[in-house]
Parts: sequence; structure tokens; C-alpha cells
Amino acid sequence: MSSTLFRTKNVEQSIQDTEEPEHALKKSLSALDLTVFGVGVIIGTGIFVLTGTAAKNTAGPAVSLSFVMAGAVCALAALCYAEFASTVPVAGSAYTFSYASLGELPAWTIGWDLVLELALGTAVVAVGWSGYIHSLLDNWGWHLPEALGGRDGATGFGFDILAAALVLLLTAILVVGMKVSARVTSVVVGIKVAVVLVVIIAGAFFVQGANYDPFIPEEQPAEAGGSLKAPLVQLMFGWAPSHFGVMGIFTAASVVFFAFIGFDVVATAAEETRNPQRDVPRGILGSLVICTALYVAVSIVVTGMQKYSSLSVEAPLADAFKTTGHPWFAGLISFGAAIGLTTVCMILLLGQSRVFFAMSRDGLLPRFFSQTHPRFRTPYRSTILLGVVIAVVAGFTSLSELAELVNIGTLFAFAVVALSVIILRRTRPDLPRAFRTPLVPLVPVLSVLASLWLMLNLPAETWLRFAVWMLIGFAVYFVYGRSHSRLAPREHAVPGKGPRPPT
Repeated sequence: MSSTLFRTKNVEQSIQDTEEPEHALKKSLSALDLTVFGVGVIIGTGIFVLTGTAAKNTAGPAVSLSFVMAGAVCALAALCYAEFASTVPVAGSAYTFSYASLGELPAWTIGWDLVLELALGTAVVAVGWSGYIHSLLDNWGWHLPEALGGRDGATGFGFDILAAALVLLLTAILVVGMKVSARVTSVVVGIKVAVVLVVIIAGAFFVQGANYDPFIPEEQPAEAGGSLKAPLVQLMFGWAPSHFGVMGIFTAASVVFFAFIGFDVVATAAEETRNPQRDVPRGILGSLVICTALYVAVSIVVTGMQKYSSLSVEAPLADAFKTTGHPWFAGLISFGAAIGLTTVCMILLLGQSRVFFAMSRDGLLPRFFSQTHPRFRTPYRSTILLGVVIAVVAGFTSLSELAELVNIGTLFAFAVVALSVIILRRTRPDLPRAFRTPLVPLVPVLSVLASLWLMLNLPAETWLRFAVWMLIGFAVYFVYGRSHSRLAPREHAVPGKGPRPPT
């Protein structure tokens, strides 16, 4: 049984599967398209909120160093993703990479977790976008009926029609084609980045040097606690993360790290890239560099405009402009945030549908969902299914009820991809690698350690949710996936009659 759980799908077979007419995706993306996707998913409302919040609560003006540190951790993972995505240019990202190196059960574990994380993330972002639009409509004097305004504040039936409509619209765009999706994303990301640059340039004129003193505030140890909301490392070892001081920079890095989550979605589009060996590494690393620079610039501006201890938690950057007597910029920031959420939602849905599609094509989920559209060459069945499910979840669930985005899944995926690079270097040194992760095994090992450290800083309740979802996933795998895997027929050949036909 153990041999079937860790059976691997060789790289040549993975690439061959992408050439099957009924399961082939259209190759239409360039390095610029992938970079735009990366920037589009990373830059969301976090750039307007998380920068000031982390400065006020954890690191002070030194939060800019926290962003550099978090960007460095992501860069370690990005180098590993770049090698794999250029060597195995197949949809599915971490799921596909682990299938080629670690085996079927680890691959299923990663894929199952990414399905939950990306679906839940899409729903959360859609509800957040709806909140911004509700606020904008209220300012114009337009009010939606309570029954269509969402669960928050509703006394009876409450359905968030705006959140559901956004998900369904983006689903339709993704079905029509990746190039159309890339064009829409390019326009929206262009507007979003322009807003960020305006905020940075305008805010620079209101920076006061005195606000940077002290750059690293005096350390304030956090109180120990036993709640499940406490970081796992605190419950295990009694160590409480520090506020401020040098250690506060590290603590803030584990917080702001989640602003970078999403760059790995670029790897899920490798199969739809015209020249993946060259363009996927450029897209992954390029988007990460651009976003790190923007995050650092915004954090420097917001802590220079207003003393870190006086920043608001809800909207630090917008309120900083209000204190300088320029409330107009607050409206611009809200507009940029709403625009930003649109692309985040689209690209999360894109990544989620590609992971689901790859698992279906391998037989671990029903093969029905791996059929591509005869005209658009997109995985329309899995995209429509997931789009409808997520729209319903977003429509009927309040933000307060939505579980926190399962960041642990992304960190887990980072660690698995890094390990996979080391393993595939040893098992398949003959594979042509257009991009090679430098300093192997040092860089992958550092990536694994950094990911595990950030995972330990997650709340214990997040680990519990992760464990429950994984148990459900194991049940699905052993009941359906293991026996329907496309690798199974090759291992259960009938003597004299060849392999059992695929299910």
C-alpha cells in the first residue's frame, strides 16, 4: 500500500498529459502577463492597511525592514518555484511539483489544501470588495434592500448580491479565455499601481523626520496566554512574540508576510504560457521585486507622515492624509483598495480552478471537470463549478463568520516545493532546467526553515482547522482518489491483457 501512496508521476508524463486535445490549455501568456498577475494578486487592500497596522502594533517605523525580511523569505520560495515551474510547466503549481517528486499522497495533501485556501480567499476578498461598494453607494444616497445587502446587519434573510455577482462575472471572464483575463487584469492593475504611486509621491511631501525617532522603538514583551488564538509557538514553548525592539521586526515580518501571499499563483499558469521556461521565472521574481518595493515605499511614507503610535488600525494611510488636511486622498485610497480587490479575487479564482483542473486530469478528482472548452481552451467545467460554489459562500456568509484565510496552506506549500527541488535534483539530474535555483541545497533548506518558523507563529486554531480539513481530504483520497488515479491502471495490469483502462 505504501508504494501506491508515494507513487510519482514522472515529468515526461506530466508534460505529455498537457498535449491531450480534450485536456489541453491554450498557451497565450507572456512574461508581462505573468508579472501583471503577480502584482495583481499581491497588491490588495493590505498595502493601505497592513503597513500602518504593523507599524503601530509591532515594529514602529522599522516595519519597512519587516517588509524587506518578508520579501526575502518569499524570494527563497520564489527561486524554488521558478526552477520547478520552468522544468515542469504544468498547471497545478505546488500540487504538480510534489506529484513529480514526493509522491501521490503528499501531492493530494497539497492540492486539497490549496483548493480550500484559494476558494476561501476568493470568498473573503469578494465580501470585502462588496463592503467598499456598499460604502460608495451609501455616499451617493443609493441603498440596497436589506435582503440583498449581505449577512452583516441583516435581521432575516441576507444575501450579498454584490459579492456573488463579482465572483460570477470574474468566472465568466476566466471561462472566455486567459488572454482576455490578462487584458482585464492589466488595465485594473495599471489603475491600482497608479493610485499607489500617487499616494507614495503625494505622501512624501508630508513626511516629517521627527516621526522616525525612534526608528526601532523600545522592546515591549507580549503577555503570555493560553488561548487558541495565541501563536502555536507560544503554547508549545511559552515564548510570546515581542512588540517593538529588534525582535518586533521579526514578529512584524511574520504578520506582513501574508501581504505577499499569492505570487505562487503565477506558477499555476505555467501551462498557459507561450515560453514557460523563460517567462515563468521572470513573472514570479519580477512581480515579487515590484511588490516588495511598493510595500517598503508605502511603509516609509505612512510612518513619516504620522507618528507610528498615533496611526489608526482600520485605515492608517487614509487617516494619515486626513490629519495632514488632505481628505481627498482618503477617497482615492478607498478607490484603489476596491480596484485592488477585483484583481485579487480574479487571480485567486484562476489559481484555484487550475489546481482543481490538474487534480481532475490526474484522476484524483472526477475527470469530468478536466475537460477544456472546445473554443476557448479553458477548464470551463471546473471554473464554473468553483465560481458558483464560491459565489454562494460569499453571498450567504458574513466577514465575521468567514474563517481566516488558511495561510498555513501556502507556507506548507512553500516548504514542500523547496524539498521537492532538492529531491528532484537527486532523482532526475538529467532534466533540462531553464532556470536553476542557486546554492542548492542551502536556499531550499533556508526556505523550509523560514516557512516552518512563520507557521509556528500562526494561531493554534488555524492549525486545528488545517488538521480537520486534512482529515476530510484523506477520507476523500482513500475512498475515491487512490483507486481512480491515472497511475493506478499502470500498476494493476491484467496478465496477458495489458493495463486496466483509465476510469
